[in-house]
Amino acid sequence: MVQARPRSAVKPAATDQPPVVESDSATPTIDRTVKLYIGGKQARPDSGYSMEVHGADGRLLGEAPLGNRKDIRNAVEAARKAEGWARTTAHNRAQVLYYIAENLSQRAEEIAGRLAGVVGKAQAATEVQAGVERVFSYAAWADKYDGAVHNPPFRNIALAMHEPVGTIGIVCPVDLPLLGFLSLVMPAIAVGNTVVAIASEAYPLIMGDLYQVLETSDLPGGVVNIVSGHTSELLKILAEHDDVDAIWSFAGEANSVAAKTSSVGNLKQVFSDEGRAIDWFDVEQGEGRWFLHHATQVKNIWVPYGE
Repeated sequence: MVQARPRSAVKPAATDQPPVVESDSATPTIDRTVKLYIGGKQARPDSGYSMEVHGADGRLLGEAPLGNRKDIRNAVEAARKAEGWARTTAHNRAQVLYYIAENLSQRAEEIAGRLAGVVGKAQAATEVQAGVERVFSYAAWADKYDGAVHNPPFRNIALAMHEPVGTIGIVCPVDLPLLGFLSLVMPAIAVGNTVVAIASEAYPLIMGDLYQVLETSDLPGGVVNIVSGHTSELLKILAEHDDVDAIWSFAGEANSVAAKTSSVGNLKQVFSDEGRAIDWFDVEQGEGRWFLHHATQVKNIWVPYGE
């Protein structure tokens, strides 16, 4: 005996179209497999472990890779291999950043929808919009943050040239997963540095959106590397690494102190919030010359001249 199909399951259609079948339950969504981003490629964590990421209401949003010492080492190695980024022209770096901003803007609604599960709809929309504007801002700065000409008290001219620091380890703010990342990473790469970034521990799943944007924006592999995990553990590993030139820590006072303590052995530069609250939405506090100054070092070229 053939069982008849329930009448509610089929909708009548035009004679030249197949019937439309309705499902009694919503189609289940496919879980995203978020990975680390190292050397321009998505990479599974060395440990094989992941950590749960929960929303503001306690709902499970997904799982993020749990990075370890080996992942940091791989990320630093990839960043060092990409140091040719510093030798590209400032104009070319600016064009890449403009492209990143355009691609981020195209996916603004989608990214804000996912981010809302952690920070709420209002902040998510504002954060994405401010993030797009911040990338555009540093794209404009890329070929305008010039050096200076000094007149010493004898017959010389001193050219003060801005050069990138090298490889910078960045610990992103916890409460602003997207805007905090862009506010720190963009000024660093705008002037030619390569970056190993530790994503916000509160919502590391933002990596999945960030590296998809970076992959489609002509950014050379290794210029930006992203590792997720427990911030305090990864920060110590990054700060103690002798091949990292500077540490930027903006994830609270405790992590700022840890960055300085762990960097004593190799005397790397440390730039942190010093425990101060920074309003990343405020242009005066969250962007500008303050960040570009710490992303560069000055090389003085002395040019003697005669009568």
